[in-house]
Amino acid sequence: MTATHHISAAEQLDAIGQAVITTDPGGVVVYWNPAAERLYGWTAQEAVGRNIATLAIPEVAQEVGAEIMAALRDGTAWSGGFPVRRKDGSLFPALVTDAGIYRDGSLVGIVGVSTNLGSALRPLLERSTDAALLLSSDAVITYASPAVELLFGWEQDTLVGSSIVPLLHEEDRPDLAVLLEDVVAHPGVHPPAEVRVQAWHDWRWAEIAFTNLLDDPSVRGVVCNMRPSPARVVQEQAELRARQLETALQSRLVIELAKGYLVGRDGVTPDDAFASLRTYARSHHLSIHDVCRRVVEGEDLVAPPTVT
Repeated sequence: MTATHHISAAEQLDAIGQAVITTDPGGVVVYWNPAAERLYGWTAQEAVGRNIATLAIPEVAQEVGAEIMAALRDGTAWSGGFPVRRKDGSLFPALVTDAGIYRDGSLVGIVGVSTNLGSALRPLLERSTDAALLLSSDAVITYASPAVELLFGWEQDTLVGSSIVPLLHEEDRPDLAVLLEDVVAHPGVHPPAEVRVQAWHDWRWAEIAFTNLLDDPSVRGVVCNMRPSPARVVQEQAELRARQLETALQSRLVIELAKGYLVGRDGVTPDDAFASLRTYARSHHLSIHDVCRRVVEGEDLVAPPTVT
């Protein structure tokens, strides 16, 4: 006869790779498994007896916390993503599923399972060459893909828990607010729009597209894909080339005018005039353009050749 070994519930929960946290109805922690220690940084000894809100729920997620409690009181489990706080104060996006523990129809506790939402979304969002943000319904960023730094110079970790609004140009915020209201009201993919975003200490045009996945229990957010606006990039490149060409033409014109002045004044050839201008520029550590500009403006920099 094979012996049967009893495995306690605590042993089973401790073996789960995801963070498992149990609280009383008021949010005071009564159980905190090893995976929760690794994910949030607090040991079980530090966490038990403290309110989960003070341990892991930042100010930006308090509204979500209230939404979770309202669902649990109604007897409904809640699942979704929102920013949470580690012991060191840093924020990260968590995918959380909370369920109520009921006794005789009354809520006596809450058990929650959580994991890093970035790990869950990474296979989906990080393969894209676009910068990907996950937003809550109030435009708070709960996840940012690594491409945000490559394309726009934003620090991935510092975006989590902040609003997308400050990243947008003031003149574009009202129109985007209207667009976001429509996105939140209608699930699915929405047409892209062009906005100016703060990037590399400047304002750059970006194409931004939203997908409402608020009803998806594994996401509960709005996916925002961003990339530099292709049309604007082509236009900016054309304008840059035009400016470079204009600058080159202006520089060439100034050089020709300075050469012509020396030819008329000194009776030298154009080549000799240019050689004199270049020699002066090199000996005085100036650019040939600056020397020619100053000659055209009337400065007597280059002395006439000495007659022997």
